[in-house]
Amino acid sequence: MSEIIKNRSEILFLYDVKDGNPNGDPLDENKPRIDEEKGINIVTDVRLKRTIRDYFFNYKGYNDEKVKDIFVREKTSTSKKEGLQDAKERAADFKADAKAILTKCIDIRLFGGVIPLEKDSITYTGPVQFKIGRSLHKVELKHIKGTGAFASKPGAKQKTFREEYILPYSLIAFYGVINENAAQFTQLTGDDVELLKEAIWMGTKNLLTRSKMLHTPRLLLIIEYNDPGFFLGELDNSITHIQKEGLRDEQLRDISDLQIDCSKLYENINTSQKKIKSIYIKKDERIQLINFDLEKNKEISSKLRNQ
Repeated sequence: MSEIIKNRSEILFLYDVKDGNPNGDPLDENKPRIDEEKGINIVTDVRLKRTIRDYFFNYKGYNDEKVKDIFVREKTSTSKKEGLQDAKERAADFKADAKAILTKCIDIRLFGGVIPLEKDSITYTGPVQFKIGRSLHKVELKHIKGTGAFASKPGAKQKTFREEYILPYSLIAFYGVINENAAQFTQLTGDDVELLKEAIWMGTKNLLTRSKMLHTPRLLLIIEYNDPGFFLGELDNSITHIQKEGLRDEQLRDISDLQIDCSKLYENINTSQKKIKSIYIKKDERIQLINFDLEKNKEISSKLRNQ
């Protein structure tokens, strides 16, 4: 096992959605979440964390509490006639042993959580935290109606009707921090962070439900610092989008309809390069980044970890 992380890192993750619902609000007809004042699409940090957890569970073998598992996941209750486990039952799967939970459950090491024990509970602050994701542009909400496959009631000739809300296009930015101080309590290791990188990218790519089909990761940037406590902050606010001439925000339909101006981000990185240990960058070939020629800067290029 690798060592517990000792340095702080920041995360910038961009992905886009076409003709889908990035994060429905169950209290509002499952509509995509939108900041009504700004017209911006909102995606909760909980949605991104679920994407990461699901990837670990479905593709990396984190599905066995005897070896390695995901703590926060739906399991049918074994002590009740029906329904799902509550937190106490879930902890009981690990004999309410907090140390065992930390050892086996990567999601607690990453995101923290409350572990109910027999007489008390332990709260772990997660080293990895994300802000709410927001689209870089205004979005358009579409209401779609259609017919279902089955009759509306026994003997009826009329099929059921269905309706849903989608966004024709949304390019979403998430910002996060990996806190080395909290990592000491959850035992977050370098290997865990490597798996996190994979899960952010591939977990998004493997969202294959009907409403999440066209989710595409576009950019993952992780900056690790060598100066204790230092970080640039708000990487998502250091980039802006430039759409094709003649298009309004709401008319965007594809990643090719815009460019990402990274002037401010590049300036911040260049100014603080001595405090930076490494820069991990994974980029989809179709995203257009401008004013972000990290390779041309000798000092910065030596810190790059391209994937």
